[in-house]
Amino acid sequence: MATIDWDKKTSDASEGVRRQWRADRALRPAMRSPGRPDPSRAVQRQFWQLIATGITSAEAALRVGVSVPVGTRWFRHAGGMPPISLDEPSGRYLSFAEREEIAILRAQEKGLREIARQIGRDPGTISRELRRNAATRAGRQEYRVTVAQWKAQQAAKRPKVAKLATNGALREYVAERLEGKVRRPDGSAVEGPETPPWTKLNKPHRADRRWGLSWSPEQISHRMTIDFPDDESLRISHEAIYQALFIEARGALKRELVTYLRTGRALRKPRERGRNKPYGHVTEDVVLSKRPAEADDRAVPGHGEGDLIIGTDRSAVGTLVERSSRSTILVHLPRQDGWGEMPVVKNGPSLGGYGAVAMNNALAASITTLPEQLRETITWDRGKEMSGHAAFALATGTRVYFADPHSPWQRPTNENTNGLLRQYFPKGTDLSRWSAEDLEAVALALNNRPRKVLGWKTPTEVFEEQLRSLEQPGVATTD
Repeated sequence: MATIDWDKKTSDASEGVRRQWRADRALRPAMRSPGRPDPSRAVQRQFWQLIATGITSAEAALRVGVSVPVGTRWFRHAGGMPPISLDEPSGRYLSFAEREEIAILRAQEKGLREIARQIGRDPGTISRELRRNAATRAGRQEYRVTVAQWKAQQAAKRPKVAKLATNGALREYVAERLEGKVRRPDGSAVEGPETPPWTKLNKPHRADRRWGLSWSPEQISHRMTIDFPDDESLRISHEAIYQALFIEARGALKRELVTYLRTGRALRKPRERGRNKPYGHVTEDVVLSKRPAEADDRAVPGHGEGDLIIGTDRSAVGTLVERSSRSTILVHLPRQDGWGEMPVVKNGPSLGGYGAVAMNNALAASITTLPEQLRETITWDRGKEMSGHAAFALATGTRVYFADPHSPWQRPTNENTNGLLRQYFPKGTDLSRWSAEDLEAVALALNNRPRKVLGWKTPTEVFEEQLRSLEQPGVATTD
């Protein structure tokens, strides 16, 4: 019946032409209707190259000219891993640009040899391209560049079945090392906490996770050579395990096994995205290595360390400690107008009290009560609350420097003081309850405790000595 329908649709073509069409169709399996064909592989390759630079899938999609939902779908279905090679194809195959030239010249009724001469290809290549990749839904051949590119891409696919999908013993070994039961010394299993069903998203935030053996794919891969030294069939790379977990089309391992990975991520996170996003406000001129050397030995007063103490419901208190005297200033960060009344807007104004603008204003009001000689620099961690450090330095004359990521020992005085302050402001409590006067009273109590590091003097006494030394005539200052 299909042959009869095909003959009816192509009755205006000669028998020789129809025979060639049937031969061409026999070279490949039946293709589904493409609908709107996918963008070319060149566009997809460019998309994944942009993802590798650290930008989001939405930004990459807009840059290559596809819609944001399409780019997001590409990223999620591929598990954040490029499903195609990012190497540029060799000149052996026709490119999308060459197919555009063929379509234009064909519309101008140029002959095969003329088209071949103009694009620098063999006439046989052009002939096969026009026969095999032309659109035929109307019952006649029409060369359309998007359809031709889609057909070429479909025919070029060489899908390879994942090793984990065909080797049951290998699949069982990998799955057992990921989700195997945690057991007591006597061998009895420990179920662990009850967790909600997996929703194909990343691990739950501050909630129980599934308990399992949770070997990493690299541990699994290398352990096989020890457990099965003579069985070469039980070999697999750790990258192949990651692909089986992250890429939906692989289907070799259950997708929910990603919950047993250390990170608990359902998608691979591009390495550059983690490197360049969180600390964009920290430039080369404000890193800790650029801080004046006089701040290191604590001999010269006026160099401080700062941070936030975080409470519940996005409440916070700013802490500022002078490195030499250990005197502490607590910065009041009240709620902003509209807190609790306006809905939270992503990337909108921070109404909790420690956004960049609010932090600048509150910290400037606190630090400008000190003499200029006692506010030379501040060393802060890399929190976003100080992303307006340039404006703060311009307004107060106090330069801000930032410690290295995950290096609290570079701000030891502040970290120690924050630990002492937790006696008054425990974790898990609302810090917005306390007024500026309350914070001043706590700072006064802390500054009047004798400190071993100060020879049992109090920070207040040492601070007053610093003030007296600045008032003496002829004493050199750091200005």
